[in-house]
Amino acid sequence: MAILTNAKLLRLIEDNGCRAVAEMLGLSERTIGRYRDKIVAGEELNIEVHDDVLKIGMRDGLPLSEDERKFHPEWTAEDCIAELQRVAKLDSTMAISRNYFRNYSDISESTWNRYFGTFLEFKRQAKIILSRHAHKLERSIAKHASVDVMRDLNVDKRQWEGKYLRPSNRRFQTALVGSDFHDINCDSFYAKLFLQTAKRVKPEKIILNGDVFDLPEFSKYNQDPREFNVIKRIKWVHAFLKDLREASPDSEITFTEGNHEYRLLRHMGEQSQALLVVLNELHGFTIPSLLGLTDYEINYVARADMAAFSEKDVKEQLAKNYTTLWNNSLLFGHYPHMRSMGIPGANGHHHKHEMWNAYSPVHGSWEWHQTGCGHKRKAGYTAGEQWGNGFLLAHCDTLTKRTQFEYIDCSHEHCLIGGKFYQRSEAEPVSDLIYA
Repeated sequence: MAILTNAKLLRLIEDNGCRAVAEMLGLSERTIGRYRDKIVAGEELNIEVHDDVLKIGMRDGLPLSEDERKFHPEWTAEDCIAELQRVAKLDSTMAISRNYFRNYSDISESTWNRYFGTFLEFKRQAKIILSRHAHKLERSIAKHASVDVMRDLNVDKRQWEGKYLRPSNRRFQTALVGSDFHDINCDSFYAKLFLQTAKRVKPEKIILNGDVFDLPEFSKYNQDPREFNVIKRIKWVHAFLKDLREASPDSEITFTEGNHEYRLLRHMGEQSQALLVVLNELHGFTIPSLLGLTDYEINYVARADMAAFSEKDVKEQLAKNYTTLWNNSLLFGHYPHMRSMGIPGANGHHHKHEMWNAYSPVHGSWEWHQTGCGHKRKAGYTAGEQWGNGFLLAHCDTLTKRTQFEYIDCSHEHCLIGGKFYQRSEAEPVSDLIYA
């Protein structure tokens, strides 16, 4: 018996391919592939094989791919390149592989690989394929070309910011702020309280602070496709916006683009199969009709560039989506880093209420709230029972820029808003209770 070392096995695979080595050793191609992966990972194998088997793959310690008769120590790199170009011209319809060159060239592998290392680099130097720089440039062009349509979408969506402003001259004004409704996954008690608060308070501003839509059809989470119902979700949002506009007809409503709306519009721009079904059924929705902007006179804050590439780029772009009120008295955006801007306000996104205190000469002692969500405190893809349901009323003295915040927690069976007591009905159970 002889030992087939890692180095010898890798050389055999490189020169002859997994299939040939598998036949040579009497193993499956898949096994040879696993051996290769283990060697690359640093594992020492040292496989025992019969002497005669090893000789089949090696000739006097050399792989079969290495023909000593074709070794030309006097050849320069330029000579090798000229030989590769000659072989490439023999049949312009053939792709030049390492094996093809081995069969039709007049030089051994040791003649050229001492200059170029890999066959891929050999082909680059011979200009058979693109150089590294040219390939990188080609990929960069393709990357930007792939999102050209998104840049057109940017123009379309950004025109809706400030479209339906309703300024007020009152000194004391109120903003009603809710976040993360998640369409049909919205807690019914939360939705009812939000609408009734809008009707009772009649706030000057209503801020929908991102993720009014859920749309798992376009989500990164792995959810059951059998439960997908895009049309139902869009219609839920439109019905909610209709009720909100009727509850407070004179309020200025601003819809801040969250990560879920961003994904929805990305699918719209790319005309993905998931959204083509929607567009066919709804007869070609545009951005304003898809989001209900024109029907219910809603501003849409969406500065994020739809042509962003990586997830990191997308988060940086979504950070641009925020609303300021009353000459920077308040600021509202979907993501928590907004509080570092030094202005009182609120964010959503994390589905749980937190509050931070700060002080500035302009705003006095001020607060930043991370509001709870509208989403039911139950979700198959994460620990939703740890969330909190809630929204915010911000009462601002626009002259002094001082604000009193009133956070409404509706996570439990009862809630008190402006002196009025509310209790969940049997149809509005608390999602995380055992009996629910």
